[in-house]
Amino acid sequence: MTDTIIIGGGHNGLVCAAYLAKAGHKVTVLEARDKVGGAAVTREFAPGFKVSACAHLLYLLDEGIQKELALASHGLSMAATDLATMAMDEQGQHIRISGARIEGANVTDADQAAMTEYHRYMSRFAAVLGGLNNRVPPRLGTSTGKDLRSLARLGWNIRKMGKHDMRDFLRITGINVYDVLQEEFDNELLKGALSVDGVLGSFLGTRSNNSVFCALHRMSQGGRYSLPEGGMGAVSNAIAAAATQYGAEIRTSSPVKRLLLDFDQVSGVELENGEQLMAKTVVSSADPKTTFNQLLGPQHLEAGFANKIKHLRSRGCVAKLHLALDSLPVFTGLGETQSGNRLLIAPSMNYVERAFNHAKYGEYSEHPVIEITLPSIHDDSVAPQGQHVLSANVQWAPTDLKMGWAEAKHGFTEAVIDVIARYAPDIRSSILHTEMLTPEDIEQQFLIGGGHWHHVELAMDQFLMMRPVPGAAQYASPVDGLWLCGAGSHPGGGVMGCAGRNAANAILKTNRG
Repeated sequence: MTDTIIIGGGHNGLVCAAYLAKAGHKVTVLEARDKVGGAAVTREFAPGFKVSACAHLLYLLDEGIQKELALASHGLSMAATDLATMAMDEQGQHIRISGARIEGANVTDADQAAMTEYHRYMSRFAAVLGGLNNRVPPRLGTSTGKDLRSLARLGWNIRKMGKHDMRDFLRITGINVYDVLQEEFDNELLKGALSVDGVLGSFLGTRSNNSVFCALHRMSQGGRYSLPEGGMGAVSNAIAAAATQYGAEIRTSSPVKRLLLDFDQVSGVELENGEQLMAKTVVSSADPKTTFNQLLGPQHLEAGFANKIKHLRSRGCVAKLHLALDSLPVFTGLGETQSGNRLLIAPSMNYVERAFNHAKYGEYSEHPVIEITLPSIHDDSVAPQGQHVLSANVQWAPTDLKMGWAEAKHGFTEAVIDVIARYAPDIRSSILHTEMLTPEDIEQQFLIGGGHWHHVELAMDQFLMMRPVPGAAQYASPVDGLWLCGAGSHPGGGVMGCAGRNAANAILKTNRG
């Protein structure tokens, strides 16, 4: 009998396993697919062409986790770091954004000064949220010293920013990114690119409340974009190697069918093949709806809690396009070096908002927002010599498409390539193979309910002590012995690892207590 079973070998499940095994627990990780990594995985999508199949940029991985698990010694290295963001213009008048610095033919001194100030306060506000990433959230409605101290620490971190920044933090954190950027900047291309950070991966438009909060989340670990050598799967493989070194057992092709209970206590799991594994502690890195509604069953939950889980917002809205190319695409106005950065097609905030409007009515956007990377410029292991891979996040594409994805997928793919071709006119002649993963595909292939990056929409009412819901926000569930460690828990999605480590620490503390 193992001490702890972890359901799901995504990066958070692997981080949790590594820390528990390091502390001496006997840990078994059960991964449904034939390789670990979840959404952070590298796979071949055409002969000789490999791609980071879902997540494709590294910008949130916690530095403490990297050091504590010695991921570099387990093979993790970067093919490129500190990538700039290129705000793409059809005529080639692009804007390069790197930290507080912006460069471009139409960048004014006023916009550069505004960018310096915007980056200063957004980085400071993001650091306040980042300081919460590695902490178990305080409980609501309790008077314990630990929870009161945690809330007091949060209040003090906000207060010590000073009167001006504290007031602005409280003013803008929950509002929409459109109003903030409209206050600060004149350049429409710049505003469009900056607004993407408030909506990418979320079911929000630029005028939606919480979009500033989402932008701060993206910046909460520093906001520097990197490409791992070998793709995002290299991150997961390094974490898995660390967990194995500490003694964790990782079993792939082992899908869990249901949780086993001994009265009101979790006692283990049953696999799809009928095998039963017993453990006093089970940790799920699956999304909350899958964990409670499918693996456990709502009949084992108090009605109010089950109702909260049912109404979690988890509607996926991002598709993933992969192109195998016989040559490097030529983007108007970009050289090869610049093409290796993060490329954004979002020419204005109104363009971004119009793209979102379709999703509200169950339609895909015919003129979507697109985030493009060309990892093969930096990493020759992902494509044959002289050939290239294009990886793109495409927003918006709702999971519950009104006309159904089986009918719409081809038309959507063509529409996306048409948009890219406005910036790289000859790209169609270079395409050897195309793969489009809709949110429906992401849900099925990576076992993420709703196909949502964050498992649960990232918003103020689904954050910190309310993520995923009160009663399960400290990683422990209402069912004794069942814990959560996935992106649906605090602090949310992105390849970060903090939810996995926080859950492990909470379990270890409970066991010591």
